[in-house]
Amino acid sequence: MALLLLVALALSAAYMTVSLRGNIAFALELRAIRLVALWQVAVAVAVSTVLFQTLTQNRILTPAIMGMDALYLLGQTALVFLLGGLGYAGLDPALKFAAESLIMTTMAATLFAPMLKGRTDMTLMLLTGVVLGILFRSLAALLARLIDPNAFAVVQSVSFADFNTLRRDLVWPALAVTALGTAVAWRARHLLDVAALGRARAVGLGLDWTRTVPALLVLVALLVAVSTALVGPVALLGLIVVAGAERLIGSRRHARLLPAACLVGISILVGGQLVLQHGLGGASALGIVVDFAGGLLFLALLAGGRR
Repeated sequence: MALLLLVALALSAAYMTVSLRGNIAFALELRAIRLVALWQVAVAVAVSTVLFQTLTQNRILTPAIMGMDALYLLGQTALVFLLGGLGYAGLDPALKFAAESLIMTTMAATLFAPMLKGRTDMTLMLLTGVVLGILFRSLAALLARLIDPNAFAVVQSVSFADFNTLRRDLVWPALAVTALGTAVAWRARHLLDVAALGRARAVGLGLDWTRTVPALLVLVALLVAVSTALVGPVALLGLIVVAGAERLIGSRRHARLLPAACLVGISILVGGQLVLQHGLGGASALGIVVDFAGGLLFLALLAGGRR
């Protein structure tokens, strides 16, 4: 854990200082905002994925299965379709951020509501999320075929996570929500250890499953919604982060897994942005690279599971 912390801090320091020239004060301020956003997204994705995998009893699922990244993409495509590229660019960023976070969280909470009343199970909820994700992606693809080709470039620019064009007035609310959500998850770390044993054993040990699990799933939805609304979808980052943390610390105890996953996520995002921005001259977007690596890891985990 100490080594992970050291790596995260060293990469953060390198990100703040490498190729620093010109107006030093302005450059440091700009990099500090981006660094805070990188930390915020890494922590939000790590915590939400750890909670989601624990509650679903599955080590290869991520919260993206709930379809929130597809809903985000559909929303952006619909806005460009209705308003055009210039109208989309003229939207109030703060209002857009708040509306996107609220809509995505509400959709996820609606999925979890039947669980709270004991009318459905986790499997049905996951299948519903998969179907909704397919529906949202299909609608987004349909709208993308109908919009102006010039406006389609705007849709493409928001289809992947972007850490280079951030608004500082949106970073701080997202950071506050992430800090609060992480604190709640940390307080529930012992409940999560019990929930990881499965519903039957957890209930036998006194866990109020019908109240605790939906509440934690809503927390997952809130964290994913805030990070997605801030920078865009990073669907497979959580899979990389949690799988790497598990193998580095060799434990599923949440008192160790939660901070380890956060530190691995910070190292991946900050290190990746450092290499792409200063080593490769911004040749690609970090979100594209992360999703490509996450897809390869997903296939590797499936193959390892069969063995």
